[in-house]
Amino acid sequence: MMQWHIVCDFDGTITRTDVIDNILQRFADPHWETIEAQWLQGEIGSRECLSRQLSLVKASPAQLLAYFDTVQIDPDFPDFVDHVIGLGATLEVVSDGIEQGIARILARHYVSLLPILANRLRQVDQNSWRIDFPYASDACRAASGNCKCKSTPSGKRVLVIGDGRSDMCVASSADFVFAKDSLATHCERNGIPYARFDSFAELPALLGKLPSNAVNAPLYSRDQQELFNHV
Repeated sequence: MMQWHIVCDFDGTITRTDVIDNILQRFADPHWETIEAQWLQGEIGSRECLSRQLSLVKASPAQLLAYFDTVQIDPDFPDFVDHVIGLGATLEVVSDGIEQGIARILARHYVSLLPILANRLRQVDQNSWRIDFPYASDACRAASGNCKCKSTPSGKRVLVIGDGRSDMCVASSADFVFAKDSLATHCERNGIPYARFDSFAELPALLGKLPSNAVNAPLYSRDQQELFNHV
């Protein structure tokens, strides 16, 4: 696994719920749903979507922190992180969510040393917020707040772990994908090499099926891919 770099999504992948959606449901003007529909229909990118939605949030810092402290993660994720580090692979949490929330949630579950690449929440006044995009790219094909393709290093195979729309662009250029929910459907429809999963408890065994050979070597034949997905 030393030849592998893992790009792992947060919302809906490490967590069971979407943190930003829950913030919007609790603290935002209902107009956020109209903006969400525009994003789902492909009319706007996630950067514009998130910027407009977060401007509708009215909540104190204490209210946001109290919400972050209720968010649960997949209970097997901390052991998965230890396993990956023991194998010599690199892993980053790369999310179109909120960096401060991700860091607080992971630290509460004793995961505190992972690099986190995500958007940053900024306080405008006592109860108002904006979101900044330090990892955006004007060249991003998906117009994402966080261009996940920028986090893929050269010289290593790239494994993407994710669940949804924000992972689809980087999944198309990855060497392999561990997918659930709509990302798994996307990979299936587009011929992207992937394995479906529901829990991080399944992933150490799936990691063991990945090749550790040279970066430029072929990864899987179609027959091997079919075997992988039915084990």
